[in-house]
Amino acid sequence: MRRPVAWVAAVVLLVEAVGIVVINGILATFVDGQSMSLDGLDPGAMAAGTWAAGGAFGLFLTGCAAVCAVAAVRDRSPGRFGRGLLIAAAVVHGVLGTVAVGLVGWSAFAFLMVVLGLIVLVLMEYGPRRTERAPGEAAPA
Repeated sequence: MRRPVAWVAAVVLLVEAVGIVVINGILATFVDGQSMSLDGLDPGAMAAGTWAAGGAFGLFLTGCAAVCAVAAVRDRSPGRFGRGLLIAAAVVHGVLGTVAVGLVGWSAFAFLMVVLGLIVLVLMEYGPRRTERAPGEAAPA
């Protein structure tokens, strides 16, 4: 069950990455087209910042998808950096899920919790391997 879960998580994270970039692109286009400004900030800078934020978060989610895909292909636990990346993604999805309830609605919360569940399941399935020893047997050198 480990490989299919990792593949599904990789695909969902990749779709989410594309969606985040597209949504931020739409927001940047509206900010630039309407010449919106927040407390006198340059609308061009706000649009560029929105594009940059969307790109950065899209790269983050793409990296998480790559970690899940590599784990599925190798059928091994991700390395220290990959596990850290997935843990950070889980925390971000948990926090965004709680915020999404009030701002967007329960459907966004449900989607974010499904993604959170997939990430946590990948982390649990590909957890550190424990070697089993017979009672009284010494640890390997």
